Amino acid sequence: MTATKAFAAQSPTSGMAPHDITRRSLRKDDVAIEIDYCGVCHTDIHFAENDWGVTQYPVVPGHEIVGRVTAVGPGVKNYREGDIVGVGCMVDSCRTCSACEAGLEQYCSEGMTGTYNGEDRYDHSITFGGYSERVVVSERFVVRVPDKLDIQKAAPLLCAGITTYSPLRHYGVKAGHKVGVIGMGGLGHMGVKFAKALGAEVTIFTRSESKVAEAKKQGADHVVISTDEDQMAEVAETFDFMLDTVPVQHDLNPYLNCLTYDGTHIIVGLLEPIEPALEAGALVFKRRVLAGSLIGGMPETQEVLDFCAEHDISCDVEMLDIHNINDAYERMKKGDVKYRFVIDMATLKNS
Repeated sequence: MTATKAFAAQSPTSGMAPHDITRRSLRKDDVAIEIDYCGVCHTDIHFAENDWGVTQYPVVPGHEIVGRVTAVGPGVKNYREGDIVGVGCMVDSCRTCSACEAGLEQYCSEGMTGTYNGEDRYDHSITFGGYSERVVVSERFVVRVPDKLDIQKAAPLLCAGITTYSPLRHYGVKAGHKVGVIGMGGLGHMGVKFAKALGAEVTIFTRSESKVAEAKKQGADHVVISTDEDQMAEVAETFDFMLDTVPVQHDLNPYLNCLTYDGTHIIVGLLEPIEPALEAGALVFKRRVLAGSLIGGMPETQEVLDFCAEHDISCDVEMLDIHNINDAYERMKKGDVKYRFVIDMATLKNS
């Protein structure tokens, strides 16, 4: 067991503060990682504040982890000391169900083990995430960070990146397709970059006129102000795909009407009951599909890192001192970050 500095929430209202944890001794297939950078996801806030009613305290968030291998278990085959590696949203699964055997561990029939607030399948301890000095993870759930990637900007690819990449690949987005991206945050700006790299014509849907120039800067071919009825009418029955990255309640019906027949609306941000109700006719009369997607399996998580290295894609980040994490959470709630905070873990190690 290794004593480890971390930041944790102790209750829904405590905020994040220093907290000591222990990391397990190496199992046969484990990789020990000294964490250099950890991205900050909006999911971290939901767990810290128990918005979903499932948090087990103390909770150490963080599932966008990049660092260096410091030790490996005797059965590890793919990594060695000094390798730059990443850990995303999950650290285990049953490994034997059809989903796991297909490399889709995120859909494990027994449920994946989250990087934090999950239950370890062997010792039943609660997992702690990347707001910490180090982590120990089975090599199956570790990915290699290509040398070409800036490791500060690579961390969010392990959640924001794979969350938007996976559905675009699964549904076959390619040159000639028209893709609408709903929302212009951490997920949305990555969705634009991936859809463009896959050859699609990309339109950002945003509620804010102030984001038009920024959307174009990120590579969007067009921008639609979703609160403007005339603009929405102009793009009715236009898109092959809508990638919906908005994490809060919003009316899906106007966006469904932007799809052509056989079009697909993919939800990656919202995890709550949909409100207001859907107009089923908008699906039935145009054979449209309403779909959802959750991160990606381990092969695809490696694929997205390699894809980003090949196409020179990275997440736009703002570096963060971990001691300012509570202020960062408040800024995230207001949408005041372009587009992902990344914690420099040296600010924890040297404190």
